[in-house]
Amino acid sequence: MDIQSLRKSLIKLNWFGIAGGILTLTVIIVSLYRPWWQLTIGDAVKINVSPIYTNFGLLGTHFTIPLLYALNIGSILTFLCSGIIMLIYSLAPTKPYAKDLLDFAWKKPLYSVITSTTCLTLIILISQAFLDMHIPLIGTSLVTLPTQFTTENVSITVLATSAFQWPLYLAITTAALCILARIYHKKATQQKTTTTP
Repeated sequence: MDIQSLRKSLIKLNWFGIAGGILTLTVIIVSLYRPWWQLTIGDAVKINVSPIYTNFGLLGTHFTIPLLYALNIGSILTFLCSGIIMLIYSLAPTKPYAKDLLDFAWKKPLYSVITSTTCLTLIILISQAFLDMHIPLIGTSLVTLPTQFTTENVSITVLATSAFQWPLYLAITTAALCILARIYHKKATQQKTTTTP
């Protein structure tokens, strides 16, 4: 294979898709160890949230809820399929089946970011409304526990700190690259049809 044909082969690849596929798989690995969002209430409660792995910590003991665990497994499989299919598409973007692969793969990281941040915001707002506790979505706040949760109706105030973690921003970057892969495919297809006699 000479340099000219190698160059033509490399130009045909969808490099945005390759980067998006690799980052999609990277998000899975990173999110198993680092949450997308973390809430700490005093020294007793720690909540780690991500579509890949969500757990709760109470007095140093970590646990997860079976329903959330099942949703996390579904999210892992979705990310895994999306990343692999995006890579397969990106290595052969001119094949007849390429657009179907792209249509499946490019949306998954975007939908995951939108869904997880929206659900998290709604949960915080609902907990503020029904539990009458000001749990911050981002930042630090003093949280007063409702008297029905304390003994002898004693008012307890603790410091709550929450923040989005860097894996969320990695997931946003992944979603952006997948969107760029879709845009690039559309432009490449239009150029191919206009140059074809």
